[in-house]
Amino acid sequence: MRSGAGILLDGLTEQGVTTIFGYPGAAVLSIYDELCDSAIRHVLVRHEQAAAHAADGYARASGRTGVCLATSGPGACNLVTGIATAYMDSVPMVALTGQVPTTSLGLDAFQEADITGITAPITKQNYLVKRTEDLAGIVREAFSISRTGRCGPVLIDLPRDVLETRIEHDGEDRGTVTKRACRPVLRGHRVQIEKAVAALTAAERPVIYAGGGVVASGAAAEVVALAETLLIPVTTTMMGLGLIPGDHPLNLGMPGMHGTRYANTALTECDLLFAVGARFDDRVTGRIETFAPGATVVQIDIDPAEIGKNKPVDIPIVGDAKAVLAEIVGSLRKRGGHDAWLRRIAGEKRERPLRSPAGDGLHPQQIIRDLCSLLAGAGIIATEVGQNQMWTAQHYCFRRPRSWISSGGLGTMGYGLPAAMGAHFARPDETVCLVAGDGSLQMNIQELGTIAQYAIPLKILVLNNCYLGMVRQWQELFYDRRYACTDLPPVDFAKVARAYGIEGETVLAGEEVKSALSHALEHAGPYLVDFRIEREENVFPMVPPGAAINAMIDPGAG
Repeated sequence: MRSGAGILLDGLTEQGVTTIFGYPGAAVLSIYDELCDSAIRHVLVRHEQAAAHAADGYARASGRTGVCLATSGPGACNLVTGIATAYMDSVPMVALTGQVPTTSLGLDAFQEADITGITAPITKQNYLVKRTEDLAGIVREAFSISRTGRCGPVLIDLPRDVLETRIEHDGEDRGTVTKRACRPVLRGHRVQIEKAVAALTAAERPVIYAGGGVVASGAAAEVVALAETLLIPVTTTMMGLGLIPGDHPLNLGMPGMHGTRYANTALTECDLLFAVGARFDDRVTGRIETFAPGATVVQIDIDPAEIGKNKPVDIPIVGDAKAVLAEIVGSLRKRGGHDAWLRRIAGEKRERPLRSPAGDGLHPQQIIRDLCSLLAGAGIIATEVGQNQMWTAQHYCFRRPRSWISSGGLGTMGYGLPAAMGAHFARPDETVCLVAGDGSLQMNIQELGTIAQYAIPLKILVLNNCYLGMVRQWQELFYDRRYACTDLPPVDFAKVARAYGIEGETVLAGEEVKSALSHALEHAGPYLVDFRIEREENVFPMVPPGAAINAMIDPGAG
């Protein structure tokens, strides 16, 4: 005889789960009781939202499905922001939630919430389990759906009586669940691939526009091979950072609102836009009718709903990025012929590089560059959301996929600290650094307790300007400097860290940056550095909202 909670943990073990991020409560005590005898490691966070973000960071860093666990009612509801974050960025996650007994469903019982109804729009699939006999099959199906095709979160809601009921169980699936696991198209249509090859061969000003789908597919090597075979410049979305080394001569960096001028110029002037694993997000395209206006558009995506959703497509290819690109590259021969185009782009890169401001003061751009220099582009870099995120995306030279952990589509403040914890548990031998703003950091600052408890050697770098920096920047540029509700009282973050038993220091001058970073990286445990940066430093270049991406603001440009 096996309880539902035991069957659940058997199913997690079968799926290769080694780590769960969670917070206990009455409805899931049977699961926690089983965890006492399980090889699965449970990481006790200080807030359920952090459990979801940590599972997300774990998944992004490892490529495996992250798992989080919360009790019923408020515990389950606290997962919602993290689930939505994973859904927007196509991150494989399984969220496990406790629920009141099946006999109490719909009666407004204590700590009852319709979490399957709440999360229906932000999950690939969710389940309310009503029979213990169905549990093993649901667990298998949930993991299959989460990581098949376009990845995403799946939720399993677990009533207390389903978890506590004991049944005869030998590991076989004898439930009545109808299988819904995705069966996506993996190989592209041959005729469409031939059209793409012909378009690539004929193009005079091609650009590869690659996104997070390339990272998810494990297709980074194929993108680089395509670029090098035909000498095509590559621009990567924020979610795609690291899929081509940042210092590769064909890499144009990130496009869009806070992208590089030369990436935006290339996208505006190209005659072939080869999009793979990218969804034409509005922060990339700007005013959509001005985005790649004269280009033939090839779009490769495993999700047919993304094809042509935001931008009309001439050559659509539904399939897995790795499989489709391998077939395309295998059909090509090395060629040149883009010399004038490459010279044009190289000239833009020389004339309009990303810069760190000159002069005195503590500038965040230089902090990021110094960090990159000390790590030689290695390690895993997580960020919060806002100016800190953009400065890092612009000025850190990422050289590998899955070395960048950040909330893209939802832009979730408070994501970075718990996500960095998850990245550590996924890849414990890597140096993990968090770049945070003072506003975002305070949204989940209680996770310093988790970091201290598990001695996670996270390096926390706070770009502290005592503002909600990105919001203040918009107020400066577009609201006549009317700074409503963006000025934050100063916080001594090093002192806060020490209250949790974490070492830290405060940096006030530019000449102290390298020594503080070196000290943090050499320290064996967690370490926090509070950089008191220039208060009104802005992220430039910038495309104003609603403008074309080649209409960039950059007061410091030559």
